[in-house]
Amino acid sequence: MFSKILIANRGEIACRVIRTARRMGVATVAIYSDADRDAMHVEMADEAVHIGPAPAAESYLVGERIIEAAKATGAEAIHPGYGFLSENPDFVEAVETAGLVFIGPSAKAIRAMGLKDAAKRLMEKAGVPVVPGYHGEAQEIVVLAGKAREIGYPVLIKARAGGGGKGMRKVDHPDDFADALASAKREAKASFGDEAVLVEKYVEKPRHIEVQVFGDNHGNAVHLFERDCSAQRRHQKVIEEAPAPGMTDKMRAAMTDAAVKAAKAIGYSGAGTIEFIVDASEGLRPDRFWFMEMNTRLQVEHPVTEMVTGVDLVEWQLRVASGETLPAAQDSIKLTGHAFEARIYAEDASRGFLPATGTLHHLRFPRTDNVAIRVETGVRQGDAISPFYDPMIAKLVVHAEERTAALAGLRHALEHTEAAGSTVNTGFLHALASDPDFAAGDVDTGLIARKQDALVAVPAASPRATALAALAASGALDRKQDEDAWSALAGYAHFHPAARQVSVAIGEKQSDALVTAESEGRFKIEIDGSVQTVDSSHACRLARWPGHVTVFEGATAYTFATPDPLDSAMDAATGGDALRAPMPGIVKLVRAEAGQSVTKGQPLLVLEAMKMEHTINAPHDGEVAEIVAEGAQVSDGTVLVRFAEAV
Repeated sequence: MFSKILIANRGEIACRVIRTARRMGVATVAIYSDADRDAMHVEMADEAVHIGPAPAAESYLVGERIIEAAKATGAEAIHPGYGFLSENPDFVEAVETAGLVFIGPSAKAIRAMGLKDAAKRLMEKAGVPVVPGYHGEAQEIVVLAGKAREIGYPVLIKARAGGGGKGMRKVDHPDDFADALASAKREAKASFGDEAVLVEKYVEKPRHIEVQVFGDNHGNAVHLFERDCSAQRRHQKVIEEAPAPGMTDKMRAAMTDAAVKAAKAIGYSGAGTIEFIVDASEGLRPDRFWFMEMNTRLQVEHPVTEMVTGVDLVEWQLRVASGETLPAAQDSIKLTGHAFEARIYAEDASRGFLPATGTLHHLRFPRTDNVAIRVETGVRQGDAISPFYDPMIAKLVVHAEERTAALAGLRHALEHTEAAGSTVNTGFLHALASDPDFAAGDVDTGLIARKQDALVAVPAASPRATALAALAASGALDRKQDEDAWSALAGYAHFHPAARQVSVAIGEKQSDALVTAESEGRFKIEIDGSVQTVDSSHACRLARWPGHVTVFEGATAYTFATPDPLDSAMDAATGGDALRAPMPGIVKLVRAEAGQSVTKGQPLLVLEAMKMEHTINAPHDGEVAEIVAEGAQVSDGTVLVRFAEAV
């Protein structure tokens, strides 16, 4: 076994690897960029090495610098985590050339599966079923459009490199093919440095079911059952579960056999995932699944497999990479219970899942006796969500004896997860976990898109939530037990109860409240024409942070501003009719120019943020007076388009 390893990653996966390495007595070296100098993974590791500026291209993607750090610290091996360099065969070869061990598959195996078109041709030869489509080398639009017509619409354009839904577009009509192809190629180039795509038949009721496989350097390969990852938006997984609902013994046998066959076809070593697309229009049938791609690394959702098998996949990675055989044979790997994983992101689901930034002024995860809960995170209260990396806050994983109990546990856990300072998606996740079709296991990859409006809808803050915000803004709850009663709102007053007037605002609505202290820690809040009574001795789920109060109701967080009277004067000074950047990013494409008349909904520019493209449309009819330059890097709130005043 290794004595020291370097983790070529950051965030929750780096923390995850460190925990297992520590349990095994293996020392760890973390790497960090300028943005991660005080990050959780840096604090947890035994050593840490600075490798460059915040942009990943100048730090976490600079393989030479990472290898230098490993050699300088005496690390014997490098664990890549997922993302970044985890599926880069050139990096694997550089690691091995430097005399180090790459904790993962060989460069040859990664290359074999790294390009989806070549991988599918290889799987066909190995007898693994593949989706009908075009996986050839020609990339001219006339060829690809012609193949799309042959396959039959709808089709799916997919980047041949990478994953995570980037460079992927569904096309329903031939007239939309050219624009979708151009957009997919741009995104694929930006994300993976390879703009080549393939075209496949789009399965109308698809389920995404994947099989966890594991091989060693002695010719052994096993599976650790399946995961269902059908709950997706923009082709990115949202909630994963194991086992797949509705799975039959016959279907499982066929899929796992195909997965192991795929792994053995390339002499695979380490953790890998064989992803299948399944036609669920007539239930799960052994003749209705096809190979989609192989992820030659540990998956984000690997904890659900660990929960139902009791296997520590990171430990297996370390053992196999150090030359050991697989720790268990196939017949000793058992499936027990049911597990869910929900990905908690800093994002605004109600605004098209726009990534969010901000400081986590308050962060609290749940505890419960009803189900086993596991939280995988790389952030702490007080940490900032950076615009440079994936905005994941945590993975919330639950396990119970059967699916209904596990799902109830997931809903409960989401209801008691609290984050303030950045917009998060817990409300959306809870709505999905509460959806009748999802609860029944009737899930396909289009479920979220079909029900998106309902799933992302945020109920209006209740009168009680607004009253709690006013109470917190008044400062009354800040009083310490031994505080001078004369200086606190709840203290002594001659002839009348102590009271304070405060204002809180959420969205466009501002509420003025009169907060009155009553006896024994009770408060009366008169607000919006109603009277609310709050007993401060009972738990009030809220967080107060600079200029704001966040109130938690169920899985929804309502953030109220505590307005400064000077704010309105400042707003009046800025004025103007402008369209501002909803997040930090780079302007990839400008589709309008100064002096041009535009109509409501017309695309004006494409903003790239968090490695995804976001089209910015005109909010109304008008004339463009100014527009940002193509290639400009903008921050949240930067004016992108200024409109001429209507005459």
